[in-house]
Amino acid sequence: MSWRDLRGSASLWLAAVSVAVMLLVTVVPDLHDRWAIAGGFIPLRLDIAVEAPVAMLPAVVTPLTASFLHVDWGHLLFNMILLLFCGRFVEAAIGRAGLVLLYMIGAFASALAQYAFDPILIVPMIGASGAISAIFGSFALIYGKPKPFTGNRRYDRAIHAASLLIVWVLIQWMVGTLSQGTVAAAAHVGGFLAGLVAFPLLRPRA
Repeated sequence: MSWRDLRGSASLWLAAVSVAVMLLVTVVPDLHDRWAIAGGFIPLRLDIAVEAPVAMLPAVVTPLTASFLHVDWGHLLFNMILLLFCGRFVEAAIGRAGLVLLYMIGAFASALAQYAFDPILIVPMIGASGAISAIFGSFALIYGKPKPFTGNRRYDRAIHAASLLIVWVLIQWMVGTLSQGTVAAAAHVGGFLAGLVAFPLLRPRA
């Protein structure tokens, strides 16, 4: 897929929705904070009811809605650059529907990973980083070449995927340490792992 083909791609449409949401919450006073609570993923809500000053969406859909909300324009810009760059290559391999499905899988897997890491967290988690981590994991599989450790192609691919995950975990650990916990590192790891697992199941085209 070339940059010219990106115009009608799922990657671009996903980015366009995120930008549109950011424009809306920026223009309307106080809407950003209200939407972050209403549509952000709050791990504690999976166990108990949480009272809030605004009506909240059902907890089960918030992993997806949270992926279209961002802290600020810098947060949005970084995520969209990664989405458009990696997404176009992954989409060329698994198609538009495959990319959207992968994005959704990443969004829910990252939320579950964050819940497993900190189930009592009451601060809304927002941003597409978890979903995009799944796309980045798939991108790494496409362009990373397994080394012939065992002579068995299937085993070598498994070792390669495991090595990618280990590196990603280390990166996220460092990011989480430097950010003093303000970055949902567990969500990024969950999304990346989902991308490694889901990509081969989505029947990528040769």
